[in-house]
Amino acid sequence: MKVTAAVTHKKGEISIETVELAQPRASEALVRVIAAGVCHTDAAGMNQVIPVTLPAIFGHEGVGVVEEVGAGVESLKPGDRVIMSYPSCGVCPHCVEGHPYACEHLNRLFFDGSFKDGSKRFSQNGTPISSFFGQGSFATHVVVDARNAVKVDVRSDDDLIKLCSLGCGVQTGAGAVLNRAAPKPYSSLVVFGCGGVGMAAIMAAKIAGCSKIIGVDVVASRLEMALEIGATHVVNGKETDAVEEIKKITDGGANYSIESSGIPALTLQALKCLRREGLCVLNSVTGDAEIPIPLEPLLMNPSVTLAGVTEGASNPQIFIPKLVQYFNEGRLPVDKLIKIYDFKDIKQAFEDSHTGVTVKPILKF
Repeated sequence: MKVTAAVTHKKGEISIETVELAQPRASEALVRVIAAGVCHTDAAGMNQVIPVTLPAIFGHEGVGVVEEVGAGVESLKPGDRVIMSYPSCGVCPHCVEGHPYACEHLNRLFFDGSFKDGSKRFSQNGTPISSFFGQGSFATHVVVDARNAVKVDVRSDDDLIKLCSLGCGVQTGAGAVLNRAAPKPYSSLVVFGCGGVGMAAIMAAKIAGCSKIIGVDVVASRLEMALEIGATHVVNGKETDAVEEIKKITDGGANYSIESSGIPALTLQALKCLRREGLCVLNSVTGDAEIPIPLEPLLMNPSVTLAGVTEGASNPQIFIPKLVQYFNEGRLPVDKLIKIYDFKDIKQAFEDSHTGVTVKPILKF
């Protein structure tokens, strides 16, 4: 079938074009996309910070309605509203153990744009087109594996649109806190970078019962928003020494830190701001950048841990319904972060995300 999509043929470029979409195969579903979030990871792929196979259709925070399912699909049926998340093979040891975020085929399924059988579903004039994260949700319709489409119970399409970022950004930020850091109640937690992922981490820290939740950024409007959605303190890293300020707020250092800025140098700050036995979770896209980490913060601050995590160490089929529940309870106000753009305004949405004008742009189809 012919669908409209935003296609990237060359590094840094994007244009809305007509492409062909194949029918869903076994274990797959055809989804009519209602909306898709714009994420820093999409921009990283477009600009080849992440080596995504081009041409590609980006977008990996899609929501929509199932129109057709392939053979063997029992978890979905036509008419189901779904939040689409990341792909995984389902058969490697990590997937079998319930850890799809550590799937052995993660890089190919995320960045090569091919499905489990090695083929692709989008094409144009006979040339295969990659589906970013097994989605490519900057398109009016997509084919996804049933493993990365989570059925959700929402009242309307408008409600579903508000939940776009649960498929990646919110799952990543909230999961880094709730699943990986697992902070103790009344502990202190710092979030470096108050974009969509960082804001989700702040919300999750409040859910977890942290007593001091500190947001660090250089955009004043984001810091104001951080206070609104759960931060107890904020630090403008452009105006003050963030590490020293955090140590003052926490009486010597934080218990946990989440690095969500995508700026490699801030990882060192996220380590230095911790107290003994602190945990730093690296939770952002930095491509193949090297992070120089002096041994002093680790040797002079015994038992400090630096941990990496993908997709919030979450199993989407289990974690996303929990996030929806938190949203319905008013504990995960992700709707405060969004601004809706028409699909045709995709370039403006990326620009506003880059400059910090909008925390979470949502493209509506």
